[in-house]
Amino acid sequence: MSLLRWPGLVDVHVHVREPGATHKEDWSTATAAALAGGFTAILAMPNTKPPVVNEASLNLALDAARRKAHADYAQYLGGTATNAAELPALARRAAGLKLYLSHTYGLLWLQDMSLWPALFRAWPKNRPLVVHAERHTLAAALFFARLYDRPLHIAHVAYREEILTIRAAKERGWPVTCEVTPHHLFLTAADVADRGGWGEVRPRLGTARDRDALWDNLAVCDVFATDHAPHTREEKSWPNPPPGFPGLETALPLLLTAVHQGRLTHDDLLLRLHANPRRIFDLPAQPDTWVEIDPAAEWTLPERGYFTRADWSPFAGWRVRGRVRRVTLRGRLAYDDGRVLVPSGYGHNLREA
Repeated sequence: MSLLRWPGLVDVHVHVREPGATHKEDWSTATAAALAGGFTAILAMPNTKPPVVNEASLNLALDAARRKAHADYAQYLGGTATNAAELPALARRAAGLKLYLSHTYGLLWLQDMSLWPALFRAWPKNRPLVVHAERHTLAAALFFARLYDRPLHIAHVAYREEILTIRAAKERGWPVTCEVTPHHLFLTAADVADRGGWGEVRPRLGTARDRDALWDNLAVCDVFATDHAPHTREEKSWPNPPPGFPGLETALPLLLTAVHQGRLTHDDLLLRLHANPRRIFDLPAQPDTWVEIDPAAEWTLPERGYFTRADWSPFAGWRVRGRVRRVTLRGRLAYDDGRVLVPSGYGHNLREA
């Protein structure tokens, strides 16, 4: 079978870990992994150390990206109890504003709902607003978005009750979009019950009923996003391990395998990995950029040998069908069969393109 040639793909949910935790990942390794996975652009989450919540921390993250990134990128800001007033001036430079409304690690959990209105009011309505909201807080986030008359994007939808709530909102014409991860589409809590800390992720994996509801309501899902959240093997072996899975290099093979199985189409993937991310996040075109994919390549996801510094996957050992062969980014061959060919610093900031 001949190679597919697709436009560059976008992952709207990536934890780069820089600044502050570069032993897990940095801008160089994350964007190398992105290219290997067919992603020519990533949007980086703000829960770093320090978190990206003001001009100084935004500059810190973007300076590292400018020096190290192999692929194109943009950086989120995070909402806090005290930074609403300074957010509007930074909005044009950010991928969007991320609000952590359900339990998260670090300093960004907005557990007190009385803190939400200032952030919903302050952030410009024409800039992306993304929430980590689970179960009841997801319904509350939809209410606040309706109250303040603004679009909302919901990250990593994981459970049946959530996708049905979003479906009801969409049926009423509310301006809400959402994303689902491969690990919530392909894994359940039962699949990792014997893996201890290696199975820890947020949102937690659901039941088979939750997983099936995501597939049954796939028309409601606008975006496939990895929530790439790398941690080292040693950290995942600790008694109290941090939650998260790496995913940049495994997402596309898993989704292409679902195409081979008749569960998805190529158009489904292009819509959720290219067209919708660019539309929802108002991203500029990447000229002379494409990904070449061998849809017939059969291979096994390895235990090691990934570009991500984490160098492991919850899907290791899975047999998949479909592989990225080459990536051309802005007219230059950036990735070729296991080799990243563009230097650190080749990536462009999509908010300053």
